[in-house]
Parts: sequence; C-alpha cells; structure tokens
Amino acid sequence: MTDRPPQYELYAIRYATRDARRADHFIGGDPHDGPMPMDYFLWVAIGAEKTVVIDTGFTKEVAAQRKRTFLRDPIEVLPQLGVAPAEVSDVVITHMHYDHAGNLERFPKACFHIQEKEVQFATGRYMRYHNISHSFEPDDVCDLVRLNFKARVAMYDSPADLAPGIRLHPAGGHSLGLQFVSVYTARGWVVLASDVSHFYENMEAGRPFRTAVHIGEMMEGFDALYRVAPSPQHIVPGHDPLVMSRYPAARPDLEGIAVSLHASPH
Repeated sequence: MTDRPPQYELYAIRYATRDARRADHFIGGDPHDGPMPMDYFLWVAIGAEKTVVIDTGFTKEVAAQRKRTFLRDPIEVLPQLGVAPAEVSDVVITHMHYDHAGNLERFPKACFHIQEKEVQFATGRYMRYHNISHSFEPDDVCDLVRLNFKARVAMYDSPADLAPGIRLHPAGGHSLGLQFVSVYTARGWVVLASDVSHFYENMEAGRPFRTAVHIGEMMEGFDALYRVAPSPQHIVPGHDPLVMSRYPAARPDLEGIAVSLHASPH
C-alpha cells in the first residue's frame, strides 16, 4: 500500500488587478473583443510541518510604474492565514516576471526554489531586447543573484519533489524556465498553473497567451497541466478573476482577498 503524502491547506491571495480586454490575452487577438480583466495572485501551502509560499508578487511602487491597481500588500495578508513571512523556510518562484518575483527581501530565512533555465534566461543575452525584458524588473533579478551568492537559491533542471506533497514541474513557453506546482490537499493533487495558463480559457480552448518565448512549449504546457492534474477542476490558472468566485473564501473576513483551493470549486 502506497503511503499518501501529507496534506496541505492551499490558498490563493489576490493582491492586484488591471483592466484589460480579450485581445490582450490571446495570440492573434480575439474576434469578439471585450473586457477581460486580469487578477494577480500569490499562493501559500500550509502543512503540519512545512509552509511553502509560491511566488511573491510585486510592490506598490512597481504597481504604480506599470499602471496596475494595487489592492493590498500580499505579504501582509500571510499573517492573517497564520503564516509569518520572517519564518518561512521555502519559497517557490515559478518564473522571474515582475508580478511573480518581487518582495524577496521580505522572506529573510527562505530558500528560493526556481528552474535554473529561468535564472539563465533572466540574466542572459535576450534581456537586451525590450520586448522580452519588459516583463522583468532588473532589481528583482539582481536580488535573486545576490541570494544565490548567499547560498539561498535552489535551482532545478527537471521535475522535482520540493517536499512530500509538493512537486515542481518545468513547462517553459511563457518564460524560458517557467514551472508550475502541484500540491497535495484534502481533495487530492491541486495544480497551480501559474502562467502556464493565465486564464481558464487559455488552456480550455488551446489558445496561447500573447506573451510567449516559445508557442509550442506553451501548448505542451497545457497538456502537462492536464496530465498532472486528477481532473480539469484541479487546475488553478495564474491570473483568472474566476478563481475568486469558484472557490470559497478562506474565512468570512477574507472575502475577496483569499480563497481556499483545497476546497472543491463551486
């Protein structure tokens, strides 16, 4: 009999949003263009013996620079879920885009887990091209490099178990070293797609998001999500406002702020 991994409570924290249109989210635009706002999340898996933060959001200053609506400091929401950022030992960075890799200094004891290909991409020759580098904040990239010199970055070049019940899966496509995360919960393995699929519609319709370094790998990423997840209902996209309506609030006082992904969607 195979032992089951430990279960985690899994939460999505919504910290920012922006007005956008359907044409912004699909390669080739959309013939039925209309409003399609984008939300910004970070995630946290809370277990009996380990807590893992997945992505770290951006700051109020970056939100102002990039004209995003900053709703709340996501790191300040973590204590409301019983998580002390200063004590977190492990943080997953799915990729180095500005909305996933800020605030690193807010986790002074953490080891940061990332695909090595993503570090090479973010520090390599393609960053000279604005159409690629505009998705990155140089300060975030430099912060990660400094952390590596302090032996606080773990790099991977293949799928890996970060801990029992938490798995890392390289995908590529949207960014060269993008990864997604699966977490074992009370309803089985939940797959945090991050930007492998920004919206439910990207993966459901097989329509790639506009920001892509390799369209073929993005399409294969959709396949990987379905392969890893027990069912489509176990996949959580990285930016879809529907996540907040499909899952219950973590607590009544966190309505509209944090939802429980270990609960079944509506």
